[in-house]
Amino acid sequence: MHVDIQAINEKIRRESVFVEKLNREISKVIVGQKYMIERLLVGLLSNGHVLLEGVPGLAKTLAVKTLSAAIQTKFQRLQFTPDLLPADLIGTLIYDQRNGQFTTKKGPIFANLILADEINRSPAKVQSALLEAMMERQVTIGENTFKLDDPFLVLATQNPIEQEGTYPLPEAQVDRFMLKLSIGYPNKDEELEIMRRMTRGNVETIRPVVTPADIVKARQVVTEVYMDEKVERYIVDIVFATREPKKYGLDELEDLISYGASPRASIFLALAAKAQAFLRGRGYVTPEDVRAIGLDVLRHRIIITYEAEAEEKTSEYVVGQVLSRIEVP
Repeated sequence: MHVDIQAINEKIRRESVFVEKLNREISKVIVGQKYMIERLLVGLLSNGHVLLEGVPGLAKTLAVKTLSAAIQTKFQRLQFTPDLLPADLIGTLIYDQRNGQFTTKKGPIFANLILADEINRSPAKVQSALLEAMMERQVTIGENTFKLDDPFLVLATQNPIEQEGTYPLPEAQVDRFMLKLSIGYPNKDEELEIMRRMTRGNVETIRPVVTPADIVKARQVVTEVYMDEKVERYIVDIVFATREPKKYGLDELEDLISYGASPRASIFLALAAKAQAFLRGRGYVTPEDVRAIGLDVLRHRIIITYEAEAEEKTSEYVVGQVLSRIEVP
């Protein structure tokens, strides 16, 4: 099959103009954190939800709010708490005594960008209420099903160090997130700039510079980014190595992995790699795109054994071994 890479490159050049505008607006408020911002854009471009994990004070919530302010779209922040109910999220039926009819009151989930702040602070019944919305892009209230607007993206945050009063996300819920980001501290220069900005008292105003139509068009171009069959097989090899490590010469991982990544990992890894190529201005995916995004797609899809925990080996360690040992095409 003949693929016109030059034509795809031209499309990317045309449709990616907004990325620079978006980055410029976000940098008015967010200092550094390029990794987090780029991954948020990957999720936006590949229609995938993002889970941000990091200690308090790393601008996770601020980054999501700033991103939403730069897009001309509806944004809702949901503060997840132990007393939250599914109806508080998706809506409910209200009985009208005047006409004896039930009317639908839609919840805050009916927005384009959802910030699920501290998602692990709500009980399982609330977390599971998000499942249908995240996967099917629809919500069922009573007997009626309502489609959610496009684009629809859940950006969730959680704190990894404070476990009191939290409810760990079930595997089915975590698997719905395309990316799980591990947010780190800024460097010295960045922290100095953060300190200066925050102590001056001057708050920058973020202007909306992107429309939902821009995002939808860019997503279409992302799906057209060319991926060679060798790169496709490379992705499948990476995912299969988490399930059958012995077949790939990774014998030492056999006792560390309880469950490997699901087929959803292959789909999300391919889509995220295409979005990564788009952000780099390329019309084709390289193995380096796959390796760059691989840890964020896989770290939350691999369940390690008790033996791995005893040896203090994490899922990040397992993914790192797989990515470094699988032969690159």
